[in-house]
Amino acid sequence: MLVHGRVPAYDRVLVHRRVPAYDRLHVRRRVRAGPCGARRLPVPPVNAPLTPPSPEADLPGRPRRDLRSRRTVVALTLTGAVGITGAVALAGALPSGDHRGSARLGTHAPGPSPAPPASPATSPSPGAPGIGDPLMPLDGNGGYTVRRYTLDFDWAAPRTPFGASTTIDATATQALSRFDLDFAGNTLRRVTVDGTPARTVRDGDELVVTPSRPIPHGGAFTVRVDYTADPARQRHRGDAIADYGWVPTPDGTVLYPQPDGAKMIFPVDDHPSLRAPVTFHITTPPDVGAVANGRLVERVRRPDGRIRWTYDSEHPVAAQLVQMAIGRFAFVESAGPRGLPVRDVVPNGLVTGTKAYRALTSEHLAWLERRLGPYPFRRYGVLVADTDLPVALETQSLSVVPRADLLGDRVDAERNLVHELAHQWTGDSVAIRRWSDLWLSEGHARFYERLYSGAHGGDSFESAMRTAYERHDQWRHDDGAPAEPDGDAHLFKQMRYDGSALVLYALREKVGEETFGRIERTWVTTYQGRAAGTHDFVALASGVAGQDLSTFLTPWLYGAHTPPMPGHPDWHPDPVRG
Repeated sequence: MLVHGRVPAYDRVLVHRRVPAYDRLHVRRRVRAGPCGARRLPVPPVNAPLTPPSPEADLPGRPRRDLRSRRTVVALTLTGAVGITGAVALAGALPSGDHRGSARLGTHAPGPSPAPPASPATSPSPGAPGIGDPLMPLDGNGGYTVRRYTLDFDWAAPRTPFGASTTIDATATQALSRFDLDFAGNTLRRVTVDGTPARTVRDGDELVVTPSRPIPHGGAFTVRVDYTADPARQRHRGDAIADYGWVPTPDGTVLYPQPDGAKMIFPVDDHPSLRAPVTFHITTPPDVGAVANGRLVERVRRPDGRIRWTYDSEHPVAAQLVQMAIGRFAFVESAGPRGLPVRDVVPNGLVTGTKAYRALTSEHLAWLERRLGPYPFRRYGVLVADTDLPVALETQSLSVVPRADLLGDRVDAERNLVHELAHQWTGDSVAIRRWSDLWLSEGHARFYERLYSGAHGGDSFESAMRTAYERHDQWRHDDGAPAEPDGDAHLFKQMRYDGSALVLYALREKVGEETFGRIERTWVTTYQGRAAGTHDFVALASGVAGQDLSTFLTPWLYGAHTPPMPGHPDWHPDPVRG
């Protein structure tokens, strides 16, 4: 149920409603108990590649689709991560080099590696159908990295299929006999590799492409996929995501690709750790506008009167953060701190009604910059979604906020605006390495949302954290510990929001506000434009604090029970029910 206006704390996740808990898809396993019941298993080195699913040789009919429902347990043992002096002892936990290097155009953010690179002499073999993320094993693909996506949409009308093409410039990381793209639905018309027709097979959400000749290791290649896009195609999750994919509006469309819905929009390497720059070509009727991540490069009227809009993402972007919207918009421009361009995209009928809350963006930017450092992208803005879907989303440099959020109570509006803006630092610029690291993205966004709200008319920050503490054991029981979700159906539940913000609050209580602030700023500076995971955060926090924080954070992140809260001996979790 959509709720407008003030609601009690924790009655809203991000969609402002309670969501029935999924049946737990938890694979019971025997584990050793750590502090406070922490579940701990031997693990590979911190930044070891994820093991991708094996690409079976027989096509069609590869028995692979059941991989998505299998729970592959990866427990991250943190004890001993750093010495008491703060020296990092986790090999590879803090990648060296200029953090800006991996954010250049034409690069991937480091993340789970598809597979060890093959030597040039290796015989061609199939690329893996996924990068092996334990929660979503078939997301992403092996055997190549994407240098750039070029999307070309010849849009017609809401819910009306239209012609589309995606061009992918990639580099082979092994000698490839074939490779996969993540691509769900839509009507496939033609696929070429370097201009030559390729053989294709649809296998669930995988498009398997066999080029006319093998691609050598290190070889650059270009894939073009022509298809008919279905702008009404979406899926549903029983958590804070709700509907995702294409979301029609009265006069256009808006994208909600999180968590892995980009594959319903274009063929892609669909994992949050994998990024590439995107060029958008969007052709529309003359009476509607188009917007996408980044900057408008050109707007050209064609001889038939239709308008071709070209946008460049400016920065590499993960598939789940891609945005492209069409409708009768007003483009409202202003300036943020230090002249940062701010561009809001607002349906014509909502410009006046949403103005007061949209005008707070500059204040929100300044507040977050004091805590996290300079805003990490070249521009920002709010896309007001003319939809009944009560979900806001942090699409990169252009956050989607549903109209109801900006037409109701100021406290609720600011909570959502600050939440999505905070994601631009944590979740967008600093990407998660694997889905079990989602707590780092949603926990940080909820932490700063609650902190800001407590100082601007909302529930006090400490009160919100105490309420989260009381419910923490129940959330652990229902959906898994913050860094160990009980399957992908339990990802976007309350534990990844307020439950994960509570972990950061506990860390702040442990090390003090000043040290916590240094940890946060160092985190976003060190990993700007890169992917990072739970081990990386624990190692960095320990290094900044000058003490081993792994034994403190392990039970908070993986334990079956909520540890004591530093400085609050009177706080107690409520009994678990069910």
